[in-house]
Amino acid sequence: MAHALDSSAITQYHDAVVRLAQDQSDHPGSGPGAWFAIAANHRFNCLLWREEDKARRQDVPAADIAAGKRRIDAYNQQRNDAVEAIDEAILASLAGVDPGPDARLSSETAGAMIDRLSILALKVHHMRAQTERSDAGISHIEACAARLQRLVAQRADLCGCLDRLLREAREGRAYFKVYRQFKMYNDPALNPYLYGQARTADAAGQGAP
Repeated sequence: MAHALDSSAITQYHDAVVRLAQDQSDHPGSGPGAWFAIAANHRFNCLLWREEDKARRQDVPAADIAAGKRRIDAYNQQRNDAVEAIDEAILASLAGVDPGPDARLSSETAGAMIDRLSILALKVHHMRAQTERSDAGISHIEACAARLQRLVAQRADLCGCLDRLLREAREGRAYFKVYRQFKMYNDPALNPYLYGQARTADAAGQGAP
């Protein structure tokens, strides 16, 4: 239910998962309403973070980087699918609320905000780790401490915006829609490099004796 969601509960969950360094791939999470999708979204953001770090390595074969890039594409698609699922669940819980005639349309959905909070949890965690490094110089520590403060402030601002949207949506003073991402590059029917490649392969097969 939308009334069971607030930024404090969401950020506490995000922080707990990241702090435990728990690979959620085998533990999808559970709970009423949007919580299952919130857990899935955070899981794929955690996996994305790890793969993005690994993709910057220069001490591995190019094939390893290519495989990592494909995993990034897959995780990103699942992350976006989870954002849509979050919005669907929240809107389902608001089905009995009729937006008033002056209700504002929020172009950023609750799911998109929760996705951003997930990413900020990762940034806060890893930036804090940089401030605790014993092998880094004082200038690095101080720069990362300043960045950490800014990230914490940004997350507080976003929490306020999410709580406002959920509150006003429950009251019929605001509303949002499910915005489909339609990631064309992941669809073999829509990516010209993929369907063009398939067409070329078909033509080559037809021309073979």
